[in-house]
Amino acid sequence: MILRVLNLLVIGALVLAAAYVYRIKFEATVQAERLAKLRDEVRQERDKIAVLRAEWGELDEPGRIQALAQRFLKLSPITTTQYDSFAHLPDQPPDFVRPGSKDPIGGMIEHFVATPTITGSIAAAPERSPGPAGRAADVPARLPPLSASGAKP
Repeated sequence: MILRVLNLLVIGALVLAAAYVYRIKFEATVQAERLAKLRDEVRQERDKIAVLRAEWGELDEPGRIQALAQRFLKLSPITTTQYDSFAHLPDQPPDFVRPGSKDPIGGMIEHFVATPTITGSIAAAPERSPGPAGRAADVPARLPPLSASGAKP
């Protein structure tokens, strides 16, 4: 009797083991098919990239661009009369700002305050209490003023 029960337990264990092995084999087959599909997709994407690079090479060809420029742009070759000698150039660039007046661009840079970008999809940040320096932590600091040469003082 005990031998019969033991045989039934062993047969049951073998059936369960066979079912487990079959499940593992089935999952491995599914994963192998998925891997093959992914590899095929990657190959197709690489082929698409190669085609796009070839098309870009054709579109970027200097001879083609030259032909299009000659066909659609009304350009004429540069002549030597379009150049002037260095003797006719001014010694210094023209001064658009009167001496003693403030540089308008420098004034804009001195008073520039960086503002945070706010979009409609993001709610505005709540006001924060002033930090240790006496200003709100989320208010941007002013940029240091620039000298006329553009360098920081």
